[in-house]
Amino acid sequence: MSENAERFTRVSQGFLARIEAVPADRWDDPTPCPNWTARQVVAHVINEQRRILATLRRTEPKPLYGVPVVEMGVVPPVTVDADLAAAWREISTGLADAIDDPASADAELPTPVGPLPFAAMADALPEDVLIHSWDLARGTGGDERLDQEAVAHIYEKFKPLDEALRQPWAFGPKVTPPPGADLQTEFLCFVGRRP
Repeated sequence: MSENAERFTRVSQGFLARIEAVPADRWDDPTPCPNWTARQVVAHVINEQRRILATLRRTEPKPLYGVPVVEMGVVPPVTVDADLAAAWREISTGLADAIDDPASADAELPTPVGPLPFAAMADALPEDVLIHSWDLARGTGGDERLDQEAVAHIYEKFKPLDEALRQPWAFGPKVTPPPGADLQTEFLCFVGRRP
């Protein structure tokens, strides 16, 4: 397994752990994502990453475990009986495999800086999952500690793209980190969160 696939797998497992840790009565709790509940954050991640995987496989995305397919940027409506953990397991396993699959390398994906071949952005793939792991944990009282190597890696990848990332469908304005902030806090502030 490549370094990129290993990093994505670690971040994905962290997201799964947060999904599985959400108390049954907290799925409708608000999160740091404006107007999104915990259930909606997870549904968003599943939908976006499912669409990426379908592009890499050159197939159409399909409904999974009660999570319908919607356009990118739209949160799928999911019922309380949707199996979000099972859906995420399937998507994350497929994406980890795709990272090391040469057949996926030239598939073009949308990014804040325009379409790029998957090979050029595979090392940044865990960013959405990483950030939303924190959103889910913050919203539901879970473990907010993120994979520090992944945080450092993604932060370094994002710094040169600062202006390109400030779009309505990407990240909002940066937040000034508090004095003495650790790396995770700096990173979250960079992507517009208020840890």
